[in-house]
Amino acid sequence: MMQGLLPSGEKSQEDLDRTLLDGRYSEIRMLFYVGKDVGRWIEQSLDYCERQPDLRDIGILHQSLAALLIHHSPAPVQAKLRKWGVGDFRSIFTRAIGLNAVLADIPPREYLSDEFIRNYYRYADSMFQSRQTQISFPDISQLGFDFDIFASGEYSRMLEREWAES
Repeated sequence: MMQGLLPSGEKSQEDLDRTLLDGRYSEIRMLFYVGKDVGRWIEQSLDYCERQPDLRDIGILHQSLAALLIHHSPAPVQAKLRKWGVGDFRSIFTRAIGLNAVLADIPPREYLSDEFIRNYYRYADSMFQSRQTQISFPDISQLGFDFDIFASGEYSRMLEREWAES
């Protein structure tokens, strides 16, 4: 509609722009929370690696695990993401990690410029790239790490089954 390819009906250019910005702000919020979850996974994984003598000596860093998640996700993880309708999981994880590199919490909409919201994905991609290149880190893609991902409800049901069996 904003490009004039579809009829905009009664909506003005300003209304269309506001709708776009509202949608992008919602994307930022969603990616921020995905980034929180990914960050927790990375921190827990780093803690695990630090307690394993054979892994501790490798010097695994946040960047190592981020690269593993984005560039070497196991096939079952990729299949699950496709089943959930996630087409480009690499971009989602990259942007989620990038946003979390600079945001401690979701800023209210009025704290963000329209320019940032309109093009947040470029900034988030750059923030991720900046974090990944700030330090040399070991490539752990050949170490055979295996992991899975779970939706909140799926994880809750899995825990309930485990508790019922024990």
